[in-house]
Order: sequence, then structure tokens, then C-alpha cells
Amino acid sequence: MAARLLSIRFSLVILAFSIFSLPLTSPAEAQTYRFTNVTVEGATRIEPATILTYAGIAQGETISAGQLNTAYQNVLGSRLFETVEFVPSGNTLIIRVVEYPTVNRINFEGNRRLKNEELSQVVQSQVRRVYSPSIAEQDAARITQAYEQQGRLAASVDPVIIRRSNNRVDLVFEIREGRVSEVERISFVGNRNYSDRRLRRVLESKQAGIFRRIIQRDTFIADRIEFDKQVIRDFYLARGFVDFQVLSATPEFSRERDGFFVTFNVREGQRYSFGEITVTSELGNIDPDEFAREVKIRPGQTYSPNGVDDTIRRLERLAVQKDLDFIRVDPRVTRNDRNLSLDIEFAVVKGPRVFVERIDIEGNATTLDRVVRRQFETVEGDPFNPRQIRDAAERIRALGFFSNAEVNAREGSSPEQVIVDVDVEEQPTGSLGFGASYSASGGVGVNVSFSERNFLGRGQRLQLEFTTTADTGTYGFNFVEPGFLGRNLQFGISASYSETTTATNTSYDTVRGLFSPSLEFPVSENGRLQVRYVLNATEISDVPATSSAILQAEDAVGMQIASGVGYTYSYRTLDTGLNPDAGILFRFGQDFAGLGGDLEYVQTNALLVAERKVLNNDVTLRAVFEGGAHSSLGGDVSRITDRFNLNGKMRGFDSFGIGPRDLGAANQDALGGNYFAVAKFEAEFPLGLPEEYGVRGGVFLDVGSVWGLDNVAGTGGPVDDSLHLRSAAGVSLFRDTPIGPLRFNFSRTLEKQPYDIERDFDLTISTRF
Repeated sequence: MAARLLSIRFSLVILAFSIFSLPLTSPAEAQTYRFTNVTVEGATRIEPATILTYAGIAQGETISAGQLNTAYQNVLGSRLFETVEFVPSGNTLIIRVVEYPTVNRINFEGNRRLKNEELSQVVQSQVRRVYSPSIAEQDAARITQAYEQQGRLAASVDPVIIRRSNNRVDLVFEIREGRVSEVERISFVGNRNYSDRRLRRVLESKQAGIFRRIIQRDTFIADRIEFDKQVIRDFYLARGFVDFQVLSATPEFSRERDGFFVTFNVREGQRYSFGEITVTSELGNIDPDEFAREVKIRPGQTYSPNGVDDTIRRLERLAVQKDLDFIRVDPRVTRNDRNLSLDIEFAVVKGPRVFVERIDIEGNATTLDRVVRRQFETVEGDPFNPRQIRDAAERIRALGFFSNAEVNAREGSSPEQVIVDVDVEEQPTGSLGFGASYSASGGVGVNVSFSERNFLGRGQRLQLEFTTTADTGTYGFNFVEPGFLGRNLQFGISASYSETTTATNTSYDTVRGLFSPSLEFPVSENGRLQVRYVLNATEISDVPATSSAILQAEDAVGMQIASGVGYTYSYRTLDTGLNPDAGILFRFGQDFAGLGGDLEYVQTNALLVAERKVLNNDVTLRAVFEGGAHSSLGGDVSRITDRFNLNGKMRGFDSFGIGPRDLGAANQDALGGNYFAVAKFEAEFPLGLPEEYGVRGGVFLDVGSVWGLDNVAGTGGPVDDSLHLRSAAGVSLFRDTPIGPLRFNFSRTLEKQPYDIERDFDLTISTRF
């Protein structure tokens, strides 16, 4: 019995194995079709032949069910139809389709921060075109990305269609903007030489503060973080930290998910200085000693890549001046870790013979091509110099006309030819401003200004300004052509007209008119020279009988015109020199009146500014020395409208508050002086307040005077025009605002004359030299 059961079980196993071993054939593969006729139903805009082409089914051809399914997928995948149906009916295949509707209207709902016009430029869906769900979804993603660029990472967009008659739909993008994601805190890990506060000032991103509604740089934008990583690296490299690295930049959501905490993890490394500096040449016709005289960096100076680039630029420029083409200067660096120095060998070598075939400029819808081209020192047919191309790219970006500017070189029609591609994106360059002000002395004031930095796309600057208060009215016009005659020659025209009616601490009226065309051009790497013609008309009137006889005599003369020429030489290394933490500005100018007109004089002005950052760049020390002299010629005497008064040049004293006085006059109006000299010393430093407030402190000491008159004799009273030193000291508060860096000065005079008029507090826009 057991043997029989075992035999039956074995037979069942063999039977099962035999069944499952048979080849399987699916019904779909077994079924075939042969259609002698194919008809299309529901197509109105799309030709039936087009649908048949997508299907790929020939009449009379035998096809399998799998091939029929492939044909169905091809027609559906064309994205021309909302629904597709294949219906075999005997020898006929019926293809029923429902076409996508056309877009009747595109609307945006829920958007407040971005206008409809801005969003219309983002989407690709168009009115009177076939509606595509996939394109609508892509448009929703693009709108979301536009909001992310505004810092609204919680924004969401849903495309919705509203059916209309005649197979039309309204496409509506329902937008939920969400709140702005702000940068709540920026911190650094690994920084030892520079504080978090100093590094934050380098970044484009800013922490959210009390003015977050006005200042938009506190908005979190991911792309800006990448830019910040680069500027931090540039900051450290410019100060000798050659091994500096940004290990990571990690943004993290706050617990409330309404802001980000950004942490930069950095590795500073050691600060290096320049070691031995040498110039060598691999070419027999070049004297290395002659090129070495062009090197300005010296051993012991803090290493700076700007210094290396500047030296290479100088040496390559010298080679061009000597008619040596295809010369390249290679910096060869030897690292000395023992004494933390870098030996630099500037090797003058022969570069490849490559020429610039052409320069292609794209994207400049408003700016003329010549404005971009004049930033290049290279033209078509010149030897190709990669450094000159990089320098031109920096100059194009520095114009401020473009939100983005990319300059790249590619191979031209042959390996010896190079095409330079310039791709730019325009940005607004004009502004129209309206302002109002109030002061106890001047009353209510109104200011209207118009400024255009790229006038008519020609790269020209145009500025119009109108300012009026209770006692003054000023009208100004300024025009600058930076590329006059296609050269690095700046042509400008300035014109102004102003009237004052018993201005602060005065009892007379004045009228001033100015017209001055000028030319300005570089005379050295950091020096520029401006030459100009000046036509100046001035008048003093309505001088009361209680004023000095000097002012009454000037009133009797009436309007006088001064016509002459002048020049100003300026030398600047602030923010542009080899040392990023120190620099100077020197300016010296003279005007010579007597080229026609009523007056003859020589007026001289000089300014010297020295600035240095200390204590790991947290403290800025600044010294300013300024002076001037007015020398009348031909028997003329100076007038109050030509003399110096120190308004705005010395803190602690009011407008027309210091200077020579007629002590015998009842009102003792300030008479101004032919000479002035001022020395100002100040320090600017952090106060320990949160960085996002943008508040810094400062202390200052001002020493100066104005003195000297031509017509003291015969006034009938004692006139004090002697040199009396005045001095004032005080503290300042600086506040960065959208209208500029405001400065609050609290002063106390240390030395003055009895008739001087003091001012303990003033609010100004901080001067940036």
C-alpha cells in the first residue's frame, strides 16, 4: 500500500513538471489583426494623415496586439490629444481622439509681489495655442522658481483650467506666495584672524534686522550663497592667505521655518608674504633688467594675487610698447613654508601665435555695441591675450549696465584664430527720485532728481536735479561721455544755477550760475588729469545797512562774470591699490580766471586723504588734510561768493559760523576768507550691536581755520581776518540705510572765537572718498 502511494505521488510530480514545462503563449501575442481600412474620428485641427503617421499602421498589413498597443502609445505620446481610443471593428480600425483645447486666456491669481507682466515673461504657454498639461506644469515650476529668487521658498503654484465653449479653456495659475525666508543669522566656524562681524561686511547676503522690510539683501537666495563663498575667498587671498578654503556653507531652516541660519565653515591657513622677486627671459632679444624695473611689489609685503596680476599686466604692456607680439609672462611660484613666503619668478616667454578673429556681442538690447567694444584693448586682428580679455570682462561688469556679463573665447575658423563671445543681460540704469526734508534753519525742502547711467544706450551719464528750501533754490545739470572720440577720454558738461535768500547765518541774497565743459583722461596707472573751462556768474544783493561795509561794497558792484580755465590732478589708491587695507587719495587743482569776464584771480584747492584698516579690519583710521587759496589779480578784490567759508568741511560749527568778521557791524555776518586749511582725524569702529542693525561708532577731531581778506582797509571798523585755529571733537554714529550711510555727529568745540557759531549736532550723508 505504501509503495502504491509513493508511485502515485511520483506520477503527480512528473505530470506537474510536464505541465509547467510546456511553452506559454499569451493571448495578446497569439491574436493578430489585419485592417483594410483605418478611419479617424474627432480630429478638427489635426489632419488625419498626421495621426496615421504617428500610428504607423499600413492598410492591409498584419500586426500583432503588441504592435497595435505601440501605435496607440505613439499617438497618445504626441501630446496633441487629451484622450485617444483605438477601436478594432472587423477589418476597420477606428481611431477616436479628443484634441486638447486652445488657450483662450492666461490669468494669474494670488500674486502680489510679482506683477502679471513679470509672470507673463516667465511662462511658455501662450494664448490661441494648444493647451498642454506638461507645459502648464513646467510653467508652474518656473513661477515657483521666480518666487524662490525673491526668497519665498514656501511659494506654490497650481495650474487650473476653466472650460469654455468651442473647445477653449482659460488657464489660471493659482499662486500662494508664502512668506519671505530671511537670513536670520550668518556665522562662521574656523575664522581666527577676522571676526564674524568683519566677514559679514564682505558678504552680499545680510542678516535680517529692524529694517528688513526695506533692505532686501536679508532675503535667503541659494545662488547668493555661492557668490558669497567666492567673495570670502577673494577677501582672504587678497590678504595673503593662499591656502584659504570654504569647506562648506550650510543653510538650515529655523524651527519656525520662516528663516535660515547660514554657517560658513572655513579654513584660513597661514598668511604669506612676498619673498624673492625676479624677472627672467627665455628670449634673447629681451633684457630682464629692463622688465624688472616695472615690478612694484617688494619682498616682505603681504602676498596679494592682485599684485601678481598687476605686475604681469605691466610687463606685458611693456612688451607691447616694444613691439614684441605674442609675449606671455608666466608667474612661477616657489613656496617657502619655513618663513611663510612665496618667491615669484616672472618668466617672459613666447606665447602661441593666436589672433582675435572677431568679437561677438549678444544680449545688449539697449546698449550699443561700441559701448561694450571700447572696454577691450584688443580689436579684431590683434594678437590674442587671455589676460586682456579677462580685464575687459571685469570692465564690462563694472559698467553697471548689465545684471550678468559672460566673456568667453572659443576656437575660430582655424586653430590660429579665436572668437570672443560676449553675452550680457541688460538691467535698469535710470532712476527718478523725489525727496523732502526739514531743518530748523532751512524749513521744508523738496528734492527732485533724475539720473541715467546709460543714456540712450551710449554709456553716457545724465543727471538733472532740482532742490528748493525756504531760503535756497538749486538747479543742476550734468552730462558725461566716458568714451569721447572713441578713446579713453571723458568729456563732461556741468551747469548749475542757485539762489539763496538770507541763508543760514547770513542776511543777504546771492545768485550763482556755472557752466563748465571738461575733458578728463588717465596720465598714469592711478592718476587722472581733468582740464576744464569755467564760466561763473555771481551776484550778491539786498545787503542790509547793518552789515559790514565790505559786503555793502560788493553789493554795489552787482553781477560779475569770471571766465577762465582750470585743471585737477588726482591720484587714487583707495580700494584700487595693491594693499586692500590702506590707500590714499590726492587731489590738486587750480582755476585761472581772466579769459574775458570781469574778474582775474587764481584759486587753488588741495586734498589728501589717507585711510587704513587695523585690528583685523574692524577699525578704520582716516586722516583728511584740505586747504585752499584765492589770489586776486589785476587790482581786483575777492567777493563773498568766491571766498572760502568751511561749510560742511569742519564739524562743531554751523554754516557760515566761522571766519573773518567785521566786529564793528551790527549783524557781524561771516565774510569768508581767501585761505583755509583743515585737518580731520577720525576712527570708525563697531559698537558691539547686532550686525544686522548696521550701526557703527566713531570719534573725530577737527582742526582748521579760514582767514585773509583783500579789502580790510577803509571799512570804518575793526575787521578780524587773522589766522585763528578752531578745533572740535566728538563722537559719531553711522547707520547704513537704502538712501546711503547716514552719519550722526555729536560735537563739542575745543577752541573757538567769541563770534563763532557752534553746532552740537548734525545729520549728514557720510562722505565716501
